[in-house]
Amino acid sequence: MNKRVILITGTPCTGKTTIAKALTAKLHAECINLTDYAKTNNLTSGEDKERNTLIIDEEKMRTKLAETINATDKANIIIDGHYAAAVTPTELVANVFVLRRNPKELKQFMEKCGFEGAKLWENLSAEILDVCFIEALQTQPGKVCELDLTGKTVEADVNEMMDVLEKGKKCYTGLVDWLGMLEHEGLTDQYLKA
Repeated sequence: MNKRVILITGTPCTGKTTIAKALTAKLHAECINLTDYAKTNNLTSGEDKERNTLIIDEEKMRTKLAETINATDKANIIIDGHYAAAVTPTELVANVFVLRRNPKELKQFMEKCGFEGAKLWENLSAEILDVCFIEALQTQPGKVCELDLTGKTVEADVNEMMDVLEKGKKCYTGLVDWLGMLEHEGLTDQYLKA
């Protein structure tokens, strides 16, 4: 059976898990949330207390993901996580969707999720500076679709992904320039903080 592995990546609070669940339902796929997967399969090597997050053992994660993908009887596998592009074996990946969100909207979402202080600013900076997008381009070349979800519904986002996956719609990259937007609006100092 040919299996299609679809990665959904992006900065925290861009909507990865919500979108992954909705796309999983549409495709009758197996869904792997990397945070849960790492905990369940003991794929961590410690905790970053300063950031209040687990440290992933990337090599163990890569090996275990390959095992899980090969063992599943599902034709579609969706992997959801901000580091999905870095830990999923490239040869197994068909599509990578990098979810993007305007920093103004993203900041509100992050605050609603309880992000504050250094964790808020570090993750907001990651979105502004294209960290997940660049990682996807470097680790999964030729497979990346960038989607700006700002102000859109989950249904609209999933439909756009389905157009790529099922109808052959062309993928685009380079859609957003948050840094340029913030510079143009004179807001860089309000959103890029150490």
